[in-house]
Amino acid sequence: MNAEQNAQAHKLRILHVFRAPLGGLFRHVIDLANEQVARGHDVGLFFDSQSKGDHVAAALARISGGLSLGASGCPIRRNPHPSDAIAIARFMKKIDEVKPHIVHGHGSKGGLYARSPGLLQPAAGPVRAYTPHGGSFNYQPGSLMHRAYMATEKLMTLSTDVFLFESAYIAGRFDAFVGSKTGIRRIVANGISCAEFVPVAPDSDAADFLYVGELRAAKGIDTLLDAIALAGSKLGAIPRAVLVGSGPDKEVLLAHAQRLGIAHRLSFPGPMAVREAFKLGRIMVVPSRAESLPYVVLEAAAARVPLVSTDVGGIPEIFGPYRDRLGPSDNAADLCARMLATMRLPKVELERQLAELAAYVEKHFSIRTMVDSVMEGYGEAMARRAPDRPRARLSNMPSNA
Repeated sequence: MNAEQNAQAHKLRILHVFRAPLGGLFRHVIDLANEQVARGHDVGLFFDSQSKGDHVAAALARISGGLSLGASGCPIRRNPHPSDAIAIARFMKKIDEVKPHIVHGHGSKGGLYARSPGLLQPAAGPVRAYTPHGGSFNYQPGSLMHRAYMATEKLMTLSTDVFLFESAYIAGRFDAFVGSKTGIRRIVANGISCAEFVPVAPDSDAADFLYVGELRAAKGIDTLLDAIALAGSKLGAIPRAVLVGSGPDKEVLLAHAQRLGIAHRLSFPGPMAVREAFKLGRIMVVPSRAESLPYVVLEAAAARVPLVSTDVGGIPEIFGPYRDRLGPSDNAADLCARMLATMRLPKVELERQLAELAAYVEKHFSIRTMVDSVMEGYGEAMARRAPDRPRARLSNMPSNA
């Protein structure tokens, strides 16, 4: 067997660690794990054991072939806490049990757990990969929390073999606030499957506007509420809106809507499958103040759902040549104007714009490309650790994407 065949056949043991099984980060890990299992690798997950629900079991069931290294974890808090020391010790025990070739940390907590055991012996143990997923990089620069997180990120570079940034935006934030040139670096954009490029039509009683995502300040939903109130004054009637998702700021948002006099025109159905959510509104609004490379925008583009979005984070990377359709964050008047302009677009023009964006996303954001790049990053890091060992180049192995 020559070196290339040996590399193709190399079976890796991969352990992913992250905090909460929620949102785009969880989807990314599940898609990645599913594809890695399909390519013949042994895969396991370690995450917050207190995050439970039917969606977790359903997501794990999507991994065809199962997780040979298991799905386990322990309580993991969102913010830094003394209990992190106990959780890291439990994770290190998991590493001792499954002896992975690769430990891949996702998000701030996952990155901390994956990399901190290697600080004492950076060249020993498994290859350590890190995907930020926004997280700590979305804090306000100069704030106490941002400075603390960036100091931790800088320390963790000492034991990072490969950085797998999900957007050029986050790679830029890393360069600006951490600045380390250690480790291998790749930009690995989130990807979606071919099956998702099927249009979703709104229900006959769909609301005028739709929001899908977490209910928290960084998502700019208060600006959306202000824009809805402005739209009501311009239209002579308050448009209806559905806000799908959950989060810590729901009551704050409800109180804000009541002050604006629009609460009776809003509904909060809670979390649901994204393609079901798309049926509930005619125009999806993404009013975010901070993002990395949000899956919900990729999913909406694939489903040809009309989109009104802010020009933040990695969203311009998704829109590519159509980024001039985006607008500023924290500007209710601009958001309102673009929402109304989308409502008034002739059907032929709207369908043309939706088809253009869907075609661009289909070409540039696939699961296959995402996983190929991740695996190549692992292989490059393994080769750097052991230059005489064949690189794990697995992009041509079977794929479900």
